[in-house]
Amino acid sequence: MTKNKPLPLLLYSYIASEMLAPFFASFIILYCVFFLIRLLPLLDVVLELRIGLDDFIRLFSYIFPHLLLYVIPMASMTGVIVGFTRLTNEREILVLKSCGTSLKQITPPVIAFALAISLLTGFFSISLIPAGEVAMKNLLFQLAKEKIDKGLQEKKFTETLGDLVVYVDSIDEQEQWQGVYVSDMRDREQPIIIMAQAGHLAADIDKMMVTIVLNDGTMHHTDEFDNQIIRFKRYQVQIPIRPPTRIDGDDLTVIGKGSMNQQQLIEAAGKYGRKTKEGVVYLTEFHHRLALPVGCFILSLLGFPLGLQAGPGKRAIGVPLGLAFFVLYYILFTFGRVLSEDLSLPVVVGMWLPNFIFLGLTLWVFRRVEIDKPIISERVQNKFIDFYKAVIVPILKNFIHFVTWILRWNPGSKTQEQAEYYPEGMMIHANADGRIFHLPGCEFYDCELCTIKFKDTKVAREAGFRPCRHCKTRLDSKK
Repeated sequence: MTKNKPLPLLLYSYIASEMLAPFFASFIILYCVFFLIRLLPLLDVVLELRIGLDDFIRLFSYIFPHLLLYVIPMASMTGVIVGFTRLTNEREILVLKSCGTSLKQITPPVIAFALAISLLTGFFSISLIPAGEVAMKNLLFQLAKEKIDKGLQEKKFTETLGDLVVYVDSIDEQEQWQGVYVSDMRDREQPIIIMAQAGHLAADIDKMMVTIVLNDGTMHHTDEFDNQIIRFKRYQVQIPIRPPTRIDGDDLTVIGKGSMNQQQLIEAAGKYGRKTKEGVVYLTEFHHRLALPVGCFILSLLGFPLGLQAGPGKRAIGVPLGLAFFVLYYILFTFGRVLSEDLSLPVVVGMWLPNFIFLGLTLWVFRRVEIDKPIISERVQNKFIDFYKAVIVPILKNFIHFVTWILRWNPGSKTQEQAEYYPEGMMIHANADGRIFHLPGCEFYDCELCTIKFKDTKVAREAGFRPCRHCKTRLDSKK
C-alpha cells in the first residue's frame, strides 16, 4: 500500500466508529455531571415559582445549549483519544503501519469527525444559545406572572406582590376585576389605600413589568396630620417582576450580549465604539462564538496523536494529557478574553491567540508521534523525575510529618514525667548502629535496622540511646 493512496472507505468508517462510541459514552457521562451541577442552583427557581414537570423540561431545554458548549468539545477530544488508545493497544495501528500506511492517511476520518463536532458547536454557540436565553427570559416572566395570577383569588387578600396587598371582590371569565382594594406600602411608612370599581392585570414582557390598571376609584394618602383623597378615572400601579431568576450568579431575565445575534453584537459594538470598554465587551462575545468552535476542532485533532501514546507495556497517558491540554486551553482562552476586555490586547489577538498556539502545538505533537518520538523527551522526563525525588518528595514527607505532629499534639494533656515515658504502654524501636531510638508514629519507626525494642524512653536513654531529630522535637514539645 503506497503512502499517498487513500485508504478504503470501509476502513475510514471503521476508524470513525471507533471514535463515535467513546464520544457518546463521554458525552452522556459529562452531560450528567454538568446537569447535576446546574440542577442544584436551578432548584431554587423551580421551588419558588412552583414549576411543574412540563415547564421544568422547557426551562432546562433552554439551558441545554449552554451545557453542550463545554460538554461537546471535551467529549469530542476524549472520544478521539479513547478510540485511538484502543486501536493502539489492540495493535491495529501497528498493523496499518506495517502495511505501509502513514499517520497522515489515517487523519481524514479524524478531520471529518472533528469538523462535524466543530460545526455542531458553532451552531449551538451562534444560534441556539442566544435563542435559548431569550426564550428563558420569556418563560420565567410568564411563570412569574402565572404565580401572581394564581395568587389573586376572589374575596382573598394576596401578598404575592411583596409590599402590595390586593383584594378583588370578583373576577370574570375575561380576567376583569370588580371591586378592587389595593394597599401600597412600597418605600413609605404609611400605606396608600386605593379603591376602584374595576381593574385588570396587564403585562409587558420587554420591560419585565406587570401593571395593575384600575378604573373609577379613589386613592387615600395619609401623611402625619394631612389626609388626601384623589379621585381618578384610570390609575396604573406598575410592579417590576422580581422572580428568583439568578442561576449561578447569572440573571436570566436580563437580555444582554449573550442574547444578541452576531449582527446585533456588531451593531452594539459600533454604537458604543469598538475601542471603548463597552464596545469591546460586545466584540469579545462576537469572536468568542466563532473562536470556540475552531478551538473544539483543534482539540479534537490533538486527541489523535495523544491516543497513539498507548501501547503494549506502556501507560495510557492520553486521557490525562488530554485533560491537562483541555484545561490549559480554557485557561488561555479565558485569560485572553479578560485581557481583551481590559483593552490590554486587541480583541482579535486575545480571542484567537489560544487557537493559534494550540494549532502549533497540535502540529508539533503530531510530527513527533509520526517519527515515533515521545511527546515529552526522555531527557525532560528524567529531569522531572529527579526534581520530583529530590525536591517534591522530601517536602511532602515533611509536610505529612508536620500535619501528623499537629494532629497528635495535645498541650497540657501530659506532665513532664509522663512525657519522658511517652507514649505510655508502647514499645520504643531503636537502631543499634546509630544508637538512635524512634517513637511510635515516627516515619523511621519500622525501619529494617531498628531491631532493638525498649519499654519506654527512660530505659532507652539509660541504655545509651538518644531520640532521632524528629522524635526529639516531639519529646521537647511535651516538656
